Amino acid sequence: MDDYGWAGEPGVVRLPGGALVRGRRLGDATSPADFAVVLAKGPLPAWPSRRVAWPDFWVPTDTPDALDALREGRRRAAAGDRVEVACHGGVGRTGTALAALAVLDGLSPADAVHWVRAAYHPRAVETPWQRWWLRRVC
Repeated sequence: MDDYGWAGEPGVVRLPGGALVRGRRLGDATSPADFAVVLAKGPLPAWPSRRVAWPDFWVPTDTPDALDALREGRRRAAAGDRVEVACHGGVGRTGTALAALAVLDGLSPADAVHWVRAAYHPRAVETPWQRWWLRRVC
């Protein structure tokens, strides 16, 4: 599979289905993406993006909207777009969203937590509420 020119960049992970997605902190300077799912308040990146209402250390306030945004990102990544997921710290919400993408790719929620902690950040999916929410993604 083509690496879209950014395999090996910080925060880029290969989802179980093969697509590449970047997780990051919103404040990190980085190369542009084709589409971003933004999980925090604040300025949006200069490239096309979609904001999801997701309080820090919690879960999305609107699960159907969050899943719709993540599915859009997953579709775009599978089609070759450079897709990223970002929040303020780049760990809890971003890690939970990446784990949700892995669940959408077929992993169980528990396996998705193990996967994202190994592939992205060891503290990804920070709270019990975030693990609970991942079980609702199935």
